[in-house]
Amino acid sequence: MPIYDERTALLIVDVQNDFADPHGSLYVAGGHEVPAVANAELRQALEGRAFVAYTQDWHPEHTPHFAVDGGIWPVHCVHDTWGAAFHNDLRVEGEVVRKGADGRDGYSGFSVRDPQSGETYPTLLEHLLRERGVERLVICGLATDYCVVETTSDARMLGFAVEVLADGIRAVDLHEGDGERALRRMRDAGAEIV
Repeated sequence: MPIYDERTALLIVDVQNDFADPHGSLYVAGGHEVPAVANAELRQALEGRAFVAYTQDWHPEHTPHFAVDGGIWPVHCVHDTWGAAFHNDLRVEGEVVRKGADGRDGYSGFSVRDPQSGETYPTLLEHLLRERGVERLVICGLATDYCVVETTSDARMLGFAVEVLADGIRAVDLHEGDGERALRRMRDAGAEIV
């Protein structure tokens, strides 16, 4: 069990209806179980005076991310819709970092990519963590093989110590074994899977 203090942040990744509710357009198998794990961690984090942040996919109606616009994913997490809202069972008590809001896509909570130019831009997440003196992240959320692995990899690259909660993540497994490969990639980057 992670220990929380003022140098630690709990980061809850994309626990939104389209991913975590069985009626969501891109439901991740077992995703409905993640809010309870996140809420239990939230209690511990708040008791330890840790910083808490949430990432939220927040797409426009049309983006190259979606299959109908040339991408690979069904339409999901369109801003101001039920699908983009945080899951009803999730307690939200912290900063929210939206990604994809202006048509820039990205799986990581730390960066987005302009689909036209290919340039990468930071989100507010690193700034929020640095201004609070955070050195260590505890991460849970959806999905292991996309947003969780990319957020974890970027966090390690930026010098943060990272613990990923094994019981608080679920994988899309678009290709069989993607979730396991993501776990291996996070370990190889120096993250602990706890």
